Amino acid sequence: MIRSLATLAAVLVLALAGCGGDDESSSSGGGAATSTPASGSGGGGGGGGEQLALSAPADGSLKFDKSKLEAKAGTVTIDFDNLSDSTPHAVEIEGNGVEEKSDTVTGAKTSVTADLDAGTYTFYCPVGDHRAEGMEGTLTVK
Repeated sequence: MIRSLATLAAVLVLALAGCGGDDESSSSGGGAATSTPASGSGGGGGGGGEQLALSAPADGSLKFDKSKLEAKAGTVTIDFDNLSDSTPHAVEIEGNGVEEKSDTVTGAKTSVTADLDAGTYTFYCPVGDHRAEGMEGTLTVK
């Protein structure tokens, strides 16, 4: 009997834990940066973390779909989607003593995560001369 009650209590605790808030949100690419809270936390500047979406066009152009991103201080992840099947790209975050780089991908997705304090950072593609060709932007962290 006691074992059955303990098992039932454990099942109820697990069921309730799984009923936490669903923070998923969807947004369209527009011209604005998209940002959603990241699951879990662990952050530099005390924030819970954010995920920003960024992509490069399928035609292989040396540009990102956004030139400005904004995030709250803490753990920031840029989820990058390189839609080109022929041109490799990556994303690097640089500034204020931070230098973090994603994997280089072609026709695939990757991401880069950094613990960021408030300030201004540069994100860019470190592949070849892509940055010099204009494949960069500003990440403002508040």
